[in-house]
Amino acid sequence: MIVGIDLGTTHSLIGYYGPEGPVLIPNALGDFLTPSVVGLDVQERVLVGSAARDRLSTHPGSATAAFKRYMGAERTITLGRKAFRPEELSALVLRQLVEDAESHLGEPVTEAVISVPAYFSDSQRKATRVAGELAGLKVERLINEPTAAALAYGLQERKDNSTFLVFDLGGGTFDVSILEAFDGVMQVHATAGDNYLGGEDFVTELVRDFCEANQLRLSDLAPREQAQLAARMERAKQQLSSQAEATVEMRIGDKDVSWKVDETRFARLVEPLVQRLRQPIERALRDARIDPTRLDEVVLVGGASRMPLVSRLAARMLGKLPLRHINPDQAIALGAAVAAGMKARNQSLEEIVLTDVCPYTLGIATSRGEEGRRTSGHFSPLIERNSTVPVSRVERFWPAQDWQTDLKLEVFQGESPRVANNVRLGELTLPLPRKKAEDNPVDVRFTYDINGVLQVEALVVAAGTRHELILQNSPGAMSPEEIRERLKSLSALKVHPRDQQPNIAIIARLERLYEEHIGNARQMLQDWLARFMATLESQDLKLIEQHRQELGEALDQFESQVR
Repeated sequence: MIVGIDLGTTHSLIGYYGPEGPVLIPNALGDFLTPSVVGLDVQERVLVGSAARDRLSTHPGSATAAFKRYMGAERTITLGRKAFRPEELSALVLRQLVEDAESHLGEPVTEAVISVPAYFSDSQRKATRVAGELAGLKVERLINEPTAAALAYGLQERKDNSTFLVFDLGGGTFDVSILEAFDGVMQVHATAGDNYLGGEDFVTELVRDFCEANQLRLSDLAPREQAQLAARMERAKQQLSSQAEATVEMRIGDKDVSWKVDETRFARLVEPLVQRLRQPIERALRDARIDPTRLDEVVLVGGASRMPLVSRLAARMLGKLPLRHINPDQAIALGAAVAAGMKARNQSLEEIVLTDVCPYTLGIATSRGEEGRRTSGHFSPLIERNSTVPVSRVERFWPAQDWQTDLKLEVFQGESPRVANNVRLGELTLPLPRKKAEDNPVDVRFTYDINGVLQVEALVVAAGTRHELILQNSPGAMSPEEIRERLKSLSALKVHPRDQQPNIAIIARLERLYEEHIGNARQMLQDWLARFMATLESQDLKLIEQHRQELGEALDQFESQVR
């Protein structure tokens, strides 16, 4: 049995694809939402869900929440006398979801499609896969949360091409993705986000204001009081989504404290957070090269998107009222269940191709400047963020010095021009023949697939030797043989765009027309050819396809006019 899972920061859900469509599975308490909280009882037995959340209020040192934010980080969380990694805590939540599903369905659950924030890095995706494996699951696919939300809304079933933006604000993360559905394909054009911005941060602002208004220091409160205050502020935030004001009353120390907050005050408190929401939206629109007026739909998902100030921001920025007729807490899980049905090849589902993008830029460390005044530590991108995967790009580099006998290729991920601010993924050392630098080029190729396998190939041109480094986002999930088989299937990508048949054909057409004409026509055709050749060198397949189509239309018009 294969299921779809929304492994969330605040709550998690599980579902499957049945005869009537996606179905959510209730937990033992009859709720679809299982709190993503893990705790230990007095006998140090593991608690997951509501029981652990209650434990968090009464014994904060024995329970923990929001650990999804630390996925992929070298961090441990201590509960009682035991230390857990974030992957282990997530695995315990997954295991509980699976047990609830098996009890409900009456059959074993062995496979899963798990949703992740679109802006999760490779290390965070790897940690999610590891969590699934620790829970005894074969993780068939990690699906980006916005893509799952689009599946839940059935946007892939529209007959006409449609472009839509998914705005996903959950408990701990924020994602925005721009997708296009056409001819059985759902293509992600761009994704952006903030892995440290979510509903929890809005609650933190309420807690801070409560303490200031009552002349309290949060650090002076007992751990139990801190946990209870956070829980009350979460309820206040929810109340402000449907009413004009909320009141918080609780006993702190030996006195009772009462505090009121209205929507206007709340909006002023969280204005810096709202401004942080704007940046990923603007980046995604810019990367997708799309104007908001071209969007057919805007979809809001994630529990924190219920806040009126969030929906107002989306409507103002994007110029249309968002869709929100599916419960925003459930949309991602329902979409993951649809994706699970696709994996199971459910006959009631049309075959849909889901494309994805590389969320971060991938490249190597290089030095720059004139000889004697070179500075190292510069980042040279090979695969830009939001490139559609699978993707393969090659660039040529040279040693920094003459007679250099080896070259260290360090692979990084990130958006900073300095590698010190990016994430180091690995390195490859190449032996070089003793030659002058300009006679000793190295061709470096990056090939990246939808499962996060990055193949780094380096060809030392003068020696004719080839070296390889494989970087996985999920070590242990695939054997070396499986990895090589997958990379073999991607070999077609490694043909440079200038050598691909459609591009060869249009270049030949340009050259033929150039030979047939003289004067100004020749100059124009030569300019068109130069611009297209420059586009080919970018190795951006989407840009090349667009340019080739526009060029073909221009040539059709040119030939019709000169006949």
